[in-house]
Amino acid sequence: MTRTRHFFDPAKLPVVFHPGETLGEKLQEMGMGIKEFATRVSKPEKTIIAVLKGKSSITPDMAVAFELVTKIPAHMWLRHQKSYDEFKARQKREETLKDGLIWAKKFPYEEISRLGWFANINEPQGCEKNIVDTLCSFFAVSSPKGWEDFYLNQRLRVSFSITLAKTCDPYALSAWLRQGEIQAGQLPVESKYTARLLKSILKDIIEIKNNGAPNRDEQLTSLLQKAGVKLIFTETLSTAPVKGCARYIYGVPCIQLAKNFEIESDFWTTLFHEIGHILLHGKKEIFMENVSYGDKDPVKEAEANEFATHWMKK
Repeated sequence: MTRTRHFFDPAKLPVVFHPGETLGEKLQEMGMGIKEFATRVSKPEKTIIAVLKGKSSITPDMAVAFELVTKIPAHMWLRHQKSYDEFKARQKREETLKDGLIWAKKFPYEEISRLGWFANINEPQGCEKNIVDTLCSFFAVSSPKGWEDFYLNQRLRVSFSITLAKTCDPYALSAWLRQGEIQAGQLPVESKYTARLLKSILKDIIEIKNNGAPNRDEQLTSLLQKAGVKLIFTETLSTAPVKGCARYIYGVPCIQLAKNFEIESDFWTTLFHEIGHILLHGKKEIFMENVSYGDKDPVKEAEANEFATHWMKK
């Protein structure tokens, strides 16, 4: 039923023709004119002409009618139409990916790749445009516009209330945030978060800090899990040297920290700062350290600083 023409470029799909071509061939085979066929299937002649020209789709109702006259099963007409529609959609996406190359080149793609953040993505090989596809898969968006709407124009989740449009490098920073989201999705929590639970483990966190435990990160992750908070550590990108971030991801409070700190005290100050944000401020905001962004609230940052200073003295 479906004729294909294969190109040498393996990145391209074989061409799928509109089922109107098959209908035209079948009418010629049966020696039947358009007017007669339209009468037999009880459809307007202009509708049949539109199908033959590829300007109209074959509907389930039409497929059943065509079956009775052409003896070609309705499911084959519909499958052919579905294949054609998918082909056209993918063809349109190919053009979108080509247009997205300028967008893709703004990301530190090689650095992200070296860090293994694309490890779970079936990364296409060959054409440069596949860089766009890989980034779209990583960010879980269908196009560069989807990334722009989510990270720059904040059109989707209300829990992501800041815009990255005014940061030094929104592309690298959004990648760091997205990697944190992926990591958070892989980390369970043992309890539903409450402020009481989080406050109850603050002294235990201080004990880990003062004891200088070699497995510090594992102990803190486990401790915060019991309070319903996810703690994740993410490598920073060279153009987005963010130290930490506090936000809710799918209803769960998460603290994302840089994987490495040159100064130990900076690590603890940042951790308590993010804990302060979770305890003191709402779930509809996101707070990032060591980076400027358009919606940064100086009052809330000062409150988190005060909280961190208080607990660092313990």
